[in-house]
Amino acid sequence: MKKVEVSMKRAVVILSGGMDSTTAAYIAKAEGYEIVALHFDYRQRTQERERRAFEAICNALGVAERYVIDLPFFERIGASALTDRNIEVPTGGIEEGVPVTYVPFRNGIFLSIAAAVAEKEGAEALFIGVVEEDSSGYPDCRETFIEAMQRAIDLGTREETHIEIRMPLVHLKKEDIVKTALEYDVPLELTWSCYRNEEEACGVCDSCRLRLKGFEKAGVEDSIPYERGR
Repeated sequence: MKKVEVSMKRAVVILSGGMDSTTAAYIAKAEGYEIVALHFDYRQRTQERERRAFEAICNALGVAERYVIDLPFFERIGASALTDRNIEVPTGGIEEGVPVTYVPFRNGIFLSIAAAVAEKEGAEALFIGVVEEDSSGYPDCRETFIEAMQRAIDLGTREETHIEIRMPLVHLKKEDIVKTALEYDVPLELTWSCYRNEEEACGVCDSCRLRLKGFEKAGVEDSIPYERGR
């Protein structure tokens, strides 16, 4: 495992409970940050399972300061298969363009709240596990978007506040994320990626397909449970 530096610096980590955000959290820890973990319940289909993953990962990391913030308005907005039960999660393969699982401006809202938490906590960094090159095509996972949010945070916080948004995985392929996770001793068995199920991963939604492809190309077996006959 990477050597952990001794430091009092703090970082807010947006931690969904998925593989990418968890790997970002372990990178933050290895860089010597005291982690303030931030999780959002936004009425997503697998909300309870993601929360369980978040708590388990925080326990593994030894995180004391945890925020779980409820954002019920995402369900009211809808327009995504993750928050609107009338829209089916696609299972036929990874879609071209922006898929129906995109939640409108989700990362913009998450980063805005995270910046408020970071300013309150005196954190100097904000880690987010966005992946641009091998993601599902979400526009709010692009590096240019995160850079724009950085400028907004710089302008919208106190003059003495300096919060750097860190996106250590943004240009990695999924197989490289799996390899990085193993390098940092990330407990991938605690993470959850499925968009549809909370007990056994479906294996056929976009998120499951990307995860399984990453493990396969990395030559590693995924240890989370999947539905039989997928």
